[in-house]
Order: sequence, then structure tokens, then C-alpha cells
Amino acid sequence: MERSLIRREVIPFLQMFGALILATIISDALLHLFDLVWIGRWLGIPGVLLILVSFLYSMRKRKMISFGKPKTLLIMHETLGWMGTLMIMVHAGIHVYTVLPWLALAAMLVNVISGMTGKYLLNRSREFLAAKKDLYLQQGLSEEAIEKKLFWDATTFDLMKKWRAVHLPITLVFTVLGLTHILSILLFWEWK
Repeated sequence: MERSLIRREVIPFLQMFGALILATIISDALLHLFDLVWIGRWLGIPGVLLILVSFLYSMRKRKMISFGKPKTLLIMHETLGWMGTLMIMVHAGIHVYTVLPWLALAAMLVNVISGMTGKYLLNRSREFLAAKKDLYLQQGLSEEAIEKKLFWDATTFDLMKKWRAVHLPITLVFTVLGLTHILSILLFWEWK
């Protein structure tokens, strides 16, 4: 049975993001259930540290550092980014009372979505389209017929390719908002 790019790639991607949200809800609920809500307040710190360590991949990719294998650093980037995001989301919970943390959280989620787009969708989608085109060529279809059959999948893929236009600037926005949030906590938190 022939499946569309949306069913084969986009829906599993949305399920992965849904798993992050579900893990956040479950973790937050468990902290509340066992009266350990105070732990959530402190999860922001290790969450930020994990995300910072995950930037080693970006630094290696831009030749700012020379150690580590890019593939290994990419896996580490994805894993630490996911875990750090989970910790920060549990940290935020539903207890955010000011605009700045909400903005930082929203920027982080958009950043995670755009990063997951690069990982889960682009390479697999490119392979999916190439395999479908090869199948149609083997069936003896003309280029025009193949183009018509692949129109919606190709259009979906073209939209997904624009992910870097979102990922890099939103990373900068997330960084600025996150740092501003951290600085405001350091300045205004009643340290006792």
C-alpha cells in the first residue's frame, strides 16, 4: 500500500513531539503526587546545562572545535537537547506567572520543533521521495506523470526544507530570552 509523506514522516514526527509533552505532564504529575514540587524549581539548572553541552555539535559543525565525531556529537545534541527540554518544561510546569518565562518556554518549544524537523523529517523524506520516484520509473511512468503523482509529497518536502530559516534565529531568540530569565532570577530571587 502506498503511503503519503505526511502519514509516513510527519505523523511520526508529531508523535515524537507528543511524547515530549506527555513525558512532561507525567513527570510534573508525579512530582505533585509525591509532594516533590520543589524539585521542579531546580530542574531548570540541569536542563540548561544539558542544552548548553548539546551545543558542542553546533560548535563542531561550524569548526569552532575539532574534537568529537560529528555523528556522535549529533546524537548527543539530540539526546541532551530532548532531556534538557523535558527538564525545563517540568521546571516551568504550569507555574509560570510572568511573561518572560512564557516567552522563553515558547521559543524553546519552537526551537525543539524546528530541530526535530531537521532530524526526523528531512533526510527520511528525501529518501522517501527518491524511492517513490524510482518505483514510478520502474513502472514505466513518464516524468510528467511522476511529477503529478509526487506533487503533494514534493510540496510537503519543499516546505519542510525551510526549517533552517526558523531553527537558527529561534535558537538565538531562545538563548536571549532564556538568559534574560536566568539573569532576572539571579537579580530578583529572594535568596535565603
